[in-house]
Amino acid sequence: MFDKTFSRRDVLNGMLAGGLLVATSRSRAGIQSPIVITDIAARRLHLDSPIKRILLGDGSLAYAMALLNPEDPFGDVIGWGDNFRGADLDGYKAYQRAFPEIDSIPSFPSRTVDSIGAEFAISLEPDVVVMNLSSKPAVESSRLMQTLARVGIPIVFVDFRTKVLGNTARSVQILGELLGRRDRAMDFLHFRQEQINRVTQPLTHVRTKPSVMIERAAGLYDDCCLTYGDGNFGELVAVAGGENIGARFLHGLFGTLHPEQVVESEPDVVLVTGANWTLYSPAGDWVGLGPGADIGEGQARLERLMARPAYRLLSAVKTGRVHAIWHPFYDNPYHFVALQRIAKWLHPELFDSLDPDATFAELHERFLPVSYQPGYWLSLYGESS
Repeated sequence: MFDKTFSRRDVLNGMLAGGLLVATSRSRAGIQSPIVITDIAARRLHLDSPIKRILLGDGSLAYAMALLNPEDPFGDVIGWGDNFRGADLDGYKAYQRAFPEIDSIPSFPSRTVDSIGAEFAISLEPDVVVMNLSSKPAVESSRLMQTLARVGIPIVFVDFRTKVLGNTARSVQILGELLGRRDRAMDFLHFRQEQINRVTQPLTHVRTKPSVMIERAAGLYDDCCLTYGDGNFGELVAVAGGENIGARFLHGLFGTLHPEQVVESEPDVVLVTGANWTLYSPAGDWVGLGPGADIGEGQARLERLMARPAYRLLSAVKTGRVHAIWHPFYDNPYHFVALQRIAKWLHPELFDSLDPDATFAELHERFLPVSYQPGYWLSLYGESS
């Protein structure tokens, strides 16, 4: 696929130089009234409709597509980042079984936010490119945004990663408008808010906040300890009634703590994120989580991770207050399920009747085209609930 794309580089560059691609994706017949959208970056955009060719600048946006268009979730997707498959192999396989045609969707390497190339994007002739807000600085500095604008291809920004609770509702609405699925988007957002309220309302008068160490992608890399600041999983921990120790040291979404900082902080709870990262690190000690994951194998891996210097002497490890949760919750609209699971770990008596498994199963039954399979979280010892 990439040999073919790159062999067209000179042709595409020549066409760009000559101004011949100005209407590449705008020249089709049947254009209706434009869609006017203000994206999550506060950019007011006029888009030709109907939108039938969507390039996903991040593979994780597939989770939102499935939510809004379950009958044919990827029928309008003409390209995406390969991290849907690479960062969640079990999840990808679940959709592959239901929609085997997804293997033929062109992809691009997405380990970095600026890895999509202008030539590749233009060659697919998308009506729109949808990207996460966190990619905006990179696409501006690489001039991807300016290049696509010159040929009439708009970029729409959404955000399921930076402000996971603050920006998700508007981002789902934006995608609902692009896909012509406004009512479905609102149905999902109503369900989402109901499930968030089941956590926030009981916590109104709770003053005790267990401290939490969140290790991001534990075991995927050799170093320890990648973590979160005051956003993303850090935000979920705070809303779930905990104190994220990463926010004491970091200014921003992500960063790294030294093992001694973890030891000295003596967190009440340790939480690591994991997924099936076979394609990224076949020999890694990451905790494989996702649909149908092997919980016993995951617990064994988590136990090995807790033998590292940052954790082995912690009281949380000795008492079993150590948990692992599906990493892709960090950048998709389903993170309210993670919010429930974390709240139940931090305040088990308060949320004794809360059942995150049932919540996730209902989400699948009502909104997703694949069946629910447990395997998205576990605890170091005993039952994950």
